Amino acid sequence: MLRNTMYDFIVIGGGTAGLSSAVYACRANKKTLVIERESFGGQIVDAPNVENYPGIVNISGAQFASDLFDQAEKAGASFKCETVTKIVTEGSCTTVVTDIGRYTAKAVIIAAGCDHRRLGVTGEERLIGSGVSYCALCDGAFFKDKTIAVVGGGNAAFTDALYLAGIAGLVYILHRRDVFRAEQALIDRAKELNSIRIITDAVVEELIGDDELTGVTLNVKGEKQMLELDGLFVAIGQQPDNTIYAPVELDEDGYIVTDEMCRTNIKGVYAAGDCRKKVVRQLTTAAADGAIAVSAAMKDIF
Repeated sequence: MLRNTMYDFIVIGGGTAGLSSAVYACRANKKTLVIERESFGGQIVDAPNVENYPGIVNISGAQFASDLFDQAEKAGASFKCETVTKIVTEGSCTTVVTDIGRYTAKAVIIAAGCDHRRLGVTGEERLIGSGVSYCALCDGAFFKDKTIAVVGGGNAAFTDALYLAGIAGLVYILHRRDVFRAEQALIDRAKELNSIRIITDAVVEELIGDDELTGVTLNVKGEKQMLELDGLFVAIGQQPDNTIYAPVELDEDGYIVTDEMCRTNIKGVYAAGDCRKKVVRQLTTAAADGAIAVSAAMKDIF
């Protein structure tokens, strides 16, 4: 029989938004549980260096995540490594059902994040953080005067390429089609720059390198080519996995719809971080969401 334990706050997700929520909830002297299905820390763990978080000049992503986890733990949070399968609203409380147990709280904060879409090719997983990145703003500075490529054909890919063109020596845009989804203004700006070269009908088939990325194998219009690179930025979108949180409202892309205080359409259920509909997804905004969600719950419930 599944056990059921009562908390003030249950936080689903152990990344920056979730752990920040836990810190603020515990500082409000509320009994708090953080449930994470994989490893605590979130996507930032893969970043070799973090240099854009206010007050911290430089820190590894792994150390940042570890310090934040320690802070939440010392504040009094409890942790479970379990997979959430659904949430159930029951009167003034919400029950979170996992593959192992049942946990009920007055307030639930969904901070499950979202995943960057992967290329799904040989070498990708091995080279994440060693030349392969999914965040130009986070990691672009490490490729000053280097030769790099951005994979994708949408606004994100062209925005990343234009940003990286001010840092790297040469930036390739690799797109599997000959038509782009990006706005024409972005495409035109990219084409005007000598530091950006566009290769269309180019499918990345393999990433080359042992400890560091050295290049990629491309299929360009049916012909294999080798492209030497120091870095590869994948910008083919993100994919949230929020369907299990029904009846929480989602937008057309699967992100959780909230108001500016991180409230969802379900009373007592909040969303923080990358899993919710928002414009900017950075460490600073994730931490801010965590604080805002707790503040809203304290006002609404406690």
